[in-house]
Amino acid sequence: QVQLVESGGGSVQAGGSLRLSCAASGHTSSLMCMGWFRQAPGKVREGVATIYTGVGSTYYADSVKGRFTISQDNAKNTVYLQINSLKPEDTAMYYCAADRFCDGSWYEDADYWGQGTQVTVSS
Repeated sequence: QVQLVESGGGSVQAGGSLRLSCAASGHTSSLMCMGWFRQAPGKVREGVATIYTGVGSTYYADSVKGRFTISQDNAKNTVYLQINSLKPEDTAMYYCAADRFCDGSWYEDADYWGQGTQVTVSS
């Protein structure tokens, strides 16, 4: 089992920045990837960033490329999501997720996910 705990959400004005953190504990060696997805009321779940924990390679949704950066600190078993140039449309609950296989849209049915942290961007 793996436990994920997010932190770092909040309310900011458009153009601002936030850094989300996701601390993992438990059997983290089983994980192939970790990442973040978001979900706003009435909208579909969107996977925004993935990092493949073994090699460090990353993937971003087109909607966030150039603004979001995912990184990891293996010593702390923590994944970060740096969010810059925030837009009102980034408002959502952001969830950290992790998976053992990371196939396709893995976040749709991730093995593990956290409780979420709210990001609210005002114009």
